[in-house]
Amino acid sequence: MPTKNAAATPPKRPTAKDMKEHAQKLPYPAKQADMKFQPQTSLAAYRAAGKLEGKVALITGADSGIGRAVAIAFAKEGADVAILFNENQADAQETRRLVEAEGRKCQVLQLDVRDREQAFQAVRLVREELGGLNILVNNAAFQMAQEKFEDIPEAQIRRAFDTNIMGYMWMAQAVIPHLQSGDCIINTGSIVGIVGIPILVDYACTKAGIHALTKSLALYLGERNIRVNCVVPGPVWTPNIPGTMPLDEIEKFGHEVALKRPGQPEELAPAYVLLASQDGSFMTGALVHVTGGKLSSDE
Repeated sequence: MPTKNAAATPPKRPTAKDMKEHAQKLPYPAKQADMKFQPQTSLAAYRAAGKLEGKVALITGADSGIGRAVAIAFAKEGADVAILFNENQADAQETRRLVEAEGRKCQVLQLDVRDREQAFQAVRLVREELGGLNILVNNAAFQMAQEKFEDIPEAQIRRAFDTNIMGYMWMAQAVIPHLQSGDCIINTGSIVGIVGIPILVDYACTKAGIHALTKSLALYLGERNIRVNCVVPGPVWTPNIPGTMPLDEIEKFGHEVALKRPGQPEELAPAYVLLASQDGSFMTGALVHVTGGKLSSDE
């Protein structure tokens, strides 16, 4: 049986120096299972309090990285979880194993949020198998670094917007008719949507759009007591980094923040728990920064 409240020592967080020593470039889409320097996603030191008992959550992009950590945190808090992913089957099955190890149900859906019909299919399948749906976490994302803005291919720009903007909209449209008072939507934004980044211009634009989507949907759904918030990560070590960034950026990843290191996915997950639970009952339209002190674009 899972030990929800067992005390544990927090793991050592890798520094920017550690990241340089273990820098690795992987083909896209990178698999968490292939990373030499594994992201910390287990929440081994997390102390649960039953904050999501009886809830059902659907998390997109949950095969690895932040999505995996959120799925584990929600399971620790008592929620059944559906994870939606696009390509990495092995990573998704590992997330399923970790969720089920917490004694919760885990539904695995291999679908593409860029397709409106598949987004609606995902919501329908979750409600059929898990008996309802209370929490949507829009987390699926696409990025690809380009040194020159002028050289960004049209296909890349369209994929970024289709995944990061249209995918979030399709999922929200699909789930909103089924949400009740007290339910919520949590989006994943990014600090680069606020401060900008020259090698990810298209991605930064989509993240700024997600911030605006969050605020607008919060106003739209407020009278129904359905909350919409956004977690704004800084540099976080996930498979997207070795899969989409140049090696020189991977080597110095996380160096620019106040804490002088990248974040780990399990350091983001408690913010999602806050926003999903009654602890965040008076929070809507919020951009919750979890950035390690990434306060400006200065590096």
